[in-house]
Formats: sequence, C-alpha cells, structure tokens
Amino acid sequence: MKKNKQSNFIAPSILSANFLSLGEEIVAVEKAGADYIHFDVMDNHFVPNLTFGPLICRAVRSIVEVPIDVHLMVSPVDRLIEDFIDAGASIITFHPEASNHIDRSLSIARDNGCKTGLVLNPATPINCLDWVLPKLDIILIMSVNPGFGGQTFIENTFSKIIAVRQKIDEFLNKGGHSIRLEVDGGIKVENIQAVKRAGADTFVIGSGIFNFPDASQNLGYQKIMTDFRKALEF
Repeated sequence: MKKNKQSNFIAPSILSANFLSLGEEIVAVEKAGADYIHFDVMDNHFVPNLTFGPLICRAVRSIVEVPIDVHLMVSPVDRLIEDFIDAGASIITFHPEASNHIDRSLSIARDNGCKTGLVLNPATPINCLDWVLPKLDIILIMSVNPGFGGQTFIENTFSKIIAVRQKIDEFLNKGGHSIRLEVDGGIKVENIQAVKRAGADTFVIGSGIFNFPDASQNLGYQKIMTDFRKALEF
C-alpha cells in the first residue's frame, strides 16, 4: 500500500510559554528548529479557557518565518477562520462539533489559500473524516481533553492514531493527496517515539518544551529539541 512520506514535524505550543517573554520564547524555539508554531485559540465557550485572538497571531507572524498552525477551539468557527487567515495563519484546524456545516467551513479556509483540517477530541468518532478527506491537509488528534496545557497523554489515543493513519493511507492509495497526522497533548521525550510508531508525523509539544528545566531562564531550547529529534530517529 502506498503511504505518506513521513518527515517529522515539531510544533511547539505557545500555550505553555512564559507570556511575560512570549516574543523572545517564540523566536527562541524557532531558532532551535521548530517546524511550526502551534497557536491554541480558546473562547471559554467551546472549551473552558480563554486564550489568544487574531491580534496576537498577527504579532507572532511578524517575528517568525515558520508556518503558524492555528487550532481553533471556538464555536462558531467560520468568521474566525477568515480573521486568522488575515492575521497570518498558515494552517487552520477546527473541531467538527464546532461547525454547523463542516464542508463549508473547510472550504472557507481553502478558498482563502490556507491549509486546513479537522481536530478529533478523545471521544470524537473518526467516521466524520470519510466525507471530507479530499479537503483535508491535516488531521489533529487530541490525546488530552482540550482546554488546558500540561495534561497527561490518554493511552487509548494510540488506537485512534493507528485507525486514522490507516484511513489516510487508504485514501492516498486510491489516488488522494498526502495528509499530515498531528497529535497534541502530553507528548514528552519518553513517549514521542511510540506516538510516531502509531502513525503520527506531526507533534504538538507544549510543556514538554517550554517547561524544560532552565529553558525559561536562558531560552536554551536547542537541548530539548535535539532530544526530541533523536527520539524520532528510528
């Protein structure tokens, strides 16, 4: 069976960064080799937390060159999809439960030249993917319940990663395009290899990077990023 070419992408989530030095920390993780900057948007409605808006995204866009990976945990999503694209988002993902018309919401992003995808919560069935795979550039599997950083990886996520990887590979084998498989929540140096073996190729890492000992004092993210890269080499 034909499969995706899986280069490993690491996306530090700024939800776990020190907000008092946010710009410095974002520049530091980009310099350390981040492939994306992961941007968690929460509205205190769809999830029980409140974070960043388009203005912060625009500010981040002004200081980094890597793609900005925007995860919308908001409802409704359509207006904010356009707002974040205008603010410099490179990738927009959202939850199927947050849209009345998933196909339409995906089309808004694609019609505006942005890559897009769906986010699956721990209890979200994967069959919603079957009808929209041609419009997906990325699928994000949550390995924690969304809303807060620093949570523990939910172990039964591995079976979901395996099942979604199979769907992606079957779609590709039938002539479809490559789709990235991203996982977010509780990823550490100790478990990232297992997450990759299950089928992921893109890894959102928050506290596993930004809470690395001494990193916040000297912005020394090269060491922890190197550790993650080494763990992915097999």
